[in-house]
Amino acid sequence: MNQPRQTPDLARITARAEGETPESRSSTISAAWDDLKRGFEQRELWLVLGWQDIKQRYRRSTLGPLWITIATGVMATALGLLYSLLFQQSLSEFLPHVALGLIIWGFIAGCIKEGSEVFIANEGLIKQLPSPLSVHVYRLVWKQFLFLLHNLVIWLALLAIFRPALGWNVLLIVPAMALILVNGVWVSMLFGIIATRFRDVAPLLDSLVQLAFYMTPIVWTTKTLHAQGGQVAQRARLAEINPLYHYLEIVRAPMIGEDVAAYHWWIVLGFTALGLLLALLAMRQWRFRVSYWV
Repeated sequence: MNQPRQTPDLARITARAEGETPESRSSTISAAWDDLKRGFEQRELWLVLGWQDIKQRYRRSTLGPLWITIATGVMATALGLLYSLLFQQSLSEFLPHVALGLIIWGFIAGCIKEGSEVFIANEGLIKQLPSPLSVHVYRLVWKQFLFLLHNLVIWLALLAIFRPALGWNVLLIVPAMALILVNGVWVSMLFGIIATRFRDVAPLLDSLVQLAFYMTPIVWTTKTLHAQGGQVAQRARLAEINPLYHYLEIVRAPMIGEDVAAYHWWIVLGFTALGLLLALLAMRQWRFRVSYWV
């Protein structure tokens, strides 16, 4: 069925009612970037909505979000004890590696899996709330970041128990976290738009994330494989192909007192720039169709 044609004046009035200008509705990269900017400026909205998501999820629960921390801590302890025996590694070194890997992975996996359904889950708000599309993405990333902050209690407990030698490179956590957040935004935006149009993408991403967990050095280390030498050490280099390994490394290494090689940063920066470009291209082409697809 043909859509009713809007006159220029009517289109302008509709755009103003939605808090947008005709320029911001154009199919250009600058208009897509403007959506991200205007969405960030409405941070009072998505900060409150993200916090409400957590409160609603754990309504009538005594411990609330700490249940996630407890579950992550128990899993990290179990996997750390088991694999430290299998790989014959020191528990004081291996347990923090596993625990921080699970914490950071929780944020990455949450942005990918929930990001693929971010617009579908917010169908009502998208159709009724006059706000940029990026508001819903910021809301999701903020919620996942709050979960990550809750789980960092485990890291503080490990610091108190094992007392690793942390140097000035621990300050690298700040830019590393910033990069992780930026990547969470473009991942949620890109996969959210694609999965809203093609509904088979979300379950496919769920399976791929589960597969990527075992291919990423979370419950194993590249050092162990390199130490065995021979073909095992050569195959260990395949881990370098996995971009998620580099994301984990720039955050985890400073938190356990290890140095971060510069190439990890360059790879993450490269993927960040590429991902932002892909997200902007997707927004330029399809962001105004999301409300019809949900």
